[in-house]
Amino acid sequence: MSAAGPSAADPSTGDPSAGDPSASGSSAPRATAVTAAPGTAAPGDAAAPGDTAGTAASGRRIGRRLVRLYCGLALYGASSALLVAAGLGLEPWNVLHQGLGELTGLSIGVVSIVVGAAVLLLWIPLRQRPGLGTVSNVFVVGLAMDGTLALLPDTRSLAVRVPLLLAGIVLNGAATGLYIAARFGPGPRDGLMTGLHRRTGRSIRLMRTAVEVAVVVTGFLLGGTIGVGTVLYAVSIGPLAQAFLRVFTPAPAPAGSTVVAGTTPGRVILRP
Repeated sequence: MSAAGPSAADPSTGDPSAGDPSASGSSAPRATAVTAAPGTAAPGDAAAPGDTAGTAASGRRIGRRLVRLYCGLALYGASSALLVAAGLGLEPWNVLHQGLGELTGLSIGVVSIVVGAAVLLLWIPLRQRPGLGTVSNVFVVGLAMDGTLALLPDTRSLAVRVPLLLAGIVLNGAATGLYIAARFGPGPRDGLMTGLHRRTGRSIRLMRTAVEVAVVVTGFLLGGTIGVGTVLYAVSIGPLAQAFLRVFTPAPAPAGSTVVAGTTPGRVILRP
């Protein structure tokens, strides 16, 4: 997958803190997401006691978000598998995962799960709080990657590998937009960037660049694949994810609804 905002995002920065007044210096109030728990009324909900209409609507919204979350994570794993099968270069973290797989003999999906869990442990000193999407990210992406790789035939012809590469990058952008739109928390690797930003005071751009350069170099030295696909992914994933996020982000809930739409983190591309 970290992992990686909405239509207003600037993918060049990868800044999960956007939309946060403390990050922008603005003191303007920000809408927050409030979801009514089953059987309870959200603040400002004028529904009469015992009226289950609001609860049912809230439940449907949560259900749709869960579908977006798990479809996005599964598709992210599948898209990463397409990049692996193409053999023309991987996204930064999967360069490391592949290199560690070569070193340990484990599958790239299993290594992704182990690395994701290890990165999540680094959230503790950084005082980051994981969400459902964060924990799910660790397991679903790796399992989907290995499952897809098991189904893909061995490909050696460029006439097949190039379309696989392009399909993988586009599908990765769609999966990223779908996963972010679910709003269940950042991927473990993106939370690491955010935590480093908050603890060091350095920009998200600098933290992401430093971490991902270190990840790519380490992965390459261990045997991970760097190539034209790595460069193409780096320059295209931001615009693709941003475009798909516009498609998958639901319209804000109307005033008086049990769910008040809040701002989605801007300038962030979450990657598992």
